[in-house]
Amino acid sequence: MAETEIVKIEHKFNRFLRIMGPGLVTGAADDDPSGIATYSQTGAQFGYGQLWTTLMLFPLLIGIQEACARIGLVTGKGIAAVVRDNFSKKVLVPVVLLIVIANTINIGADIGAMSAAAHLITPIHADIWTFIFTALVLCLEIFTSYKTYAKVLKWLALALLAYPLTLLMISLPWRDVLLATLIPHIEFNLSFLFIVTGVFGTTISPYMFFWESSQEVEEERAHHMIARDGTPRITPKFLRHMRIDNAIGMIAAQITTWCIIVVAAATLHTSGITDINSAADAAKALEPLVRSFPNAGFVAKMIFSIGIIGLGMLALPVLSASASYAVAESFKWHQGLNLKFKRAHGFYGVIIAATLVGLAINHIGINPIKALVVTGVINGVVAVPLVFLVAKIAASDKIMGEYKSGKLSKILVWTTFVVMAASAIAMFATLAG
Repeated sequence: MAETEIVKIEHKFNRFLRIMGPGLVTGAADDDPSGIATYSQTGAQFGYGQLWTTLMLFPLLIGIQEACARIGLVTGKGIAAVVRDNFSKKVLVPVVLLIVIANTINIGADIGAMSAAAHLITPIHADIWTFIFTALVLCLEIFTSYKTYAKVLKWLALALLAYPLTLLMISLPWRDVLLATLIPHIEFNLSFLFIVTGVFGTTISPYMFFWESSQEVEEERAHHMIARDGTPRITPKFLRHMRIDNAIGMIAAQITTWCIIVVAAATLHTSGITDINSAADAAKALEPLVRSFPNAGFVAKMIFSIGIIGLGMLALPVLSASASYAVAESFKWHQGLNLKFKRAHGFYGVIIAATLVGLAINHIGINPIKALVVTGVINGVVAVPLVFLVAKIAASDKIMGEYKSGKLSKILVWTTFVVMAASAIAMFATLAG
């Protein structure tokens, strides 16, 4: 290959990496410890029975996240700030409370899962690990620049590769897998609908809405695209890059989701493990990847632990910062991960408070793996009113102007609302019955 061709390839690859940003990080954070636990549980409990959810949710995930990212780009504000400026406090306060409560619970569940995973491969007790991870994440968020941290988050996304690699190592009934992916299978009982709501909630999570919209604003600031009056200078190129970044992030998220469910179904469900009660149970899904190793069980636990810890390190800042963006935007505080602590006390104060409350949740006797699945269900319920609000904002001529949602975007976002609402209603109806 000629040297000029190699240079062109390197240039294109570097340009591709520069495009990747909030969308890729958001997609990777979608498969956080809560996601891994929920997807592993559905594979263990129902085999391939809920694989269809990954295909059905794929266009909806892209649609809702594109709408959130576009809101940030066009307005130069996060979702909470847009709500503050265009709706009453009766709308703003519940929105902020919902995202803060849901995210704080999620933070607690993720810290617990990371600590349980670390305890699998070290003699240090999980309770001690909760303090170590809490301190580490807070130091990285507060004392590391946004650009540096964003680069770290992109590389942590590589932890997702453990499940696709395991998929290549196992024998699968591909006809059954394909049919289960394409043809929906629904059971009207509480256990099935509870997990489905959890799958929906951990895939289309409220924190992702606030994070991606606010991070698009951070990107605009980093590229000096916001005028002194606060108006973003949007270019078709920047909008196109956002959509590419968002699509690739969501594609990666859903492919990984599909792989996790398939691997759990093929390894755990077929072995009679239908209920995941611990990190060790979940780690067994990766044993086929390392079966040739002398101590395959420990190696599988190590790979699982690295994945959980890496994705947890990625997700915790997303969770705490998205809650903080919502609060800071509501009160017009200085906010942004690109700011130093002394310039954004309130913003970082919310991050610290949410993370510490999450830490405290782990010391009241809750099973960390079970908590992850419950967190997904909570997100599935909380997402319903928030998707409705995103749909209204993204389609508003007053707020979005020429960049308001087109026909396809409206269809995808409103379909997301209907699907999430139907799932939550069906679960509660079954619970009440």
